[in-house]
Amino acid sequence: MEPSSARARILVVDDEPEVARVIARLAQSFGHEAVVADSAEDAVERFTAAPFDVVLTDLRLGREDGLALLRRLHDRAPDVPVILITGKATVDSAMEAIRTGAYDYLAKPVERQALGELLRRAIDRHRAFEHGRSVAEGLEPPPDYIVGRTPAMIEVYKTVARVASGRSNVLILGESGTGKELVARALHAQSPRADRHFVPVNVSAIPEGLLESELFGHVRGAFTGATSSRRGLFEEAHLGTLFLDEIGDLSTMLQAKLLRVIQEQKLKPVGGNEEITVDVRIVAATHRNLEDMVRKGTFREDLYFRINVLSIPLPPLRERPEDIPLLVEHFLRKYELHTRVPAPRCTQAAMAALMTHTWPGNVRELENVIERAVQLSPEGVITPESLAPSIRPPSASGTRELPKLDEVVERYVSQVLRQTGGNRTLAAKILGISRRTLQRMEERRRETQDRA
Repeated sequence: MEPSSARARILVVDDEPEVARVIARLAQSFGHEAVVADSAEDAVERFTAAPFDVVLTDLRLGREDGLALLRRLHDRAPDVPVILITGKATVDSAMEAIRTGAYDYLAKPVERQALGELLRRAIDRHRAFEHGRSVAEGLEPPPDYIVGRTPAMIEVYKTVARVASGRSNVLILGESGTGKELVARALHAQSPRADRHFVPVNVSAIPEGLLESELFGHVRGAFTGATSSRRGLFEEAHLGTLFLDEIGDLSTMLQAKLLRVIQEQKLKPVGGNEEITVDVRIVAATHRNLEDMVRKGTFREDLYFRINVLSIPLPPLRERPEDIPLLVEHFLRKYELHTRVPAPRCTQAAMAALMTHTWPGNVRELENVIERAVQLSPEGVITPESLAPSIRPPSASGTRELPKLDEVVERYVSQVLRQTGGNRTLAAKILGISRRTLQRMEERRRETQDRA
């Protein structure tokens, strides 16, 4: 599948008509509408007359250059991404473009695939800003979603799709920070219970003395300080989904009470005598090995089988480094949506450093690293120096060298081809590229090997 996004309106600005027409045709080949302007003044007029999703402008436009046009357009609509095109791409010109407020820049001659991918990201960003405006007007922001294209993550998506519509309880397994709550939310959102409450509770974060009351509620006078009755989380989740995170930390006493509620679909609030009927789907999660805990007698076997009717294992981030660029892009968009400030872009060197880190804290650690890097990137570019010291590449005197991003991508492509038994059509689908693009990548690899 080639880079694409929903149909958008693109303004192409170049004082050379033939060049402008070529770039416009490239944009149109991805299904977009392209309008051509031959000067900065013409561009401003067209931009003022009708809305555009993205602007592609040459850096040199005769009397007024692309940077000056960028400033004028930015004053009118700061949310619209402007991409500068230059025939002499240098680090200085790129930095100047980014500092001025450009979304990104392209070097001439414009390569179709690179343009398509950049347009896709720019259009998505603009629409995220448009959604942000709706949020500001009172609509709810979209929930976070699961990100990843590796075979292991595709299996997670398939499992979610297969089991979401059922009533069976689900156990999500994975290390801390792998995104277990996101999977639980996806299950709820795709289930018949989606219009009811999704109620999350982190078992390990609530003191044991309060957890029973939190789960099952209490009546007035049940204990010191209970000045009024209170509904528990099970009642809050009635007809919806209750997400019990870190269920492996539940005490044996509460394990027994939880088992009874799951079996009978009835509960008694703390201090109460009247039973309350509840219809709740349980989605539980843990980073612990519950089977080992069952063998050791620290987790009830009957409860284990009740919550583990279906299971979804989540891979740690170190086992899917090829998803890191997608995750970085997701977190940068998330930053833009919440702050309405353009996020910096990540340099190849910084991305290579991110892809070689072992990520003991998984996706949660990566999100924290990106948040920190955004704050430390006033120039609009995330460099290795923006990253946490533990993630930065070694100095020139270090003992190892970071692999180039192309090498990491090549390893991923080879891995997918092996996993599909050499089936290029299936591999291209998993990679999100066309079969022809995959063939070109293999041809370039063979040429490089022959030269070596």
